[in-house]
Order: sequence, then structure tokens, then C-alpha cells
Amino acid sequence: MDEEFSGGAGDITERGLRYTKDQLEQVLEQTEDYVRENPGRSIAYALVAGFILNRLPIVRIFSALTRLVLIAFKPAILAYGATKLYQAAQGEES
Repeated sequence: MDEEFSGGAGDITERGLRYTKDQLEQVLEQTEDYVRENPGRSIAYALVAGFILNRLPIVRIFSALTRLVLIAFKPAILAYGATKLYQAAQGEES
């Protein structure tokens, strides 16, 4: 019975991966066609995107996210340990 569910999950995963790959290829083809039809506009868009990305404080954003994860990690470990301790105590009572 478990094999039936795992086989279905693998099939769903493969179909999802195939669908995602097809969609990515389609987006890349559309982008390539657009760039070939509008080279000047594409260069302008690329320059604007590069300028915006250059001005964004990406390093600060990533460092803030890292600090947030590290701060949240300690209480998460504490809650996980307390849950396991509670489960162990419940198992001994039964």
C-alpha cells in the first residue's frame, strides 16, 4: 500500500518537474524572440534593471535575513527539544 502512494508521488513529482521545465523553456523562447524583435528596448530594460539591482542594498537584506534566522533558530530548537521531551514522557507513561 505504501508503494502505491510513493509511486503516485514520484509520478506527480516527475510531471511537475516536466511541466516546470516546459514552462521555463517557453519563457526563454519568448524572451529570446522579444530580444530579437526589440534589441534597443531590451538593452534599455537590461540597463535599468542593472541600475536598480546595483542600488538595492542586497547585502544588507541578506545579512538581516541571516541574523533573523539565527535569532529564531534558538527558540525553535528549544521548542523542538521540549516537544521531544514531552513525547518521551508520554511514551513512558503508556
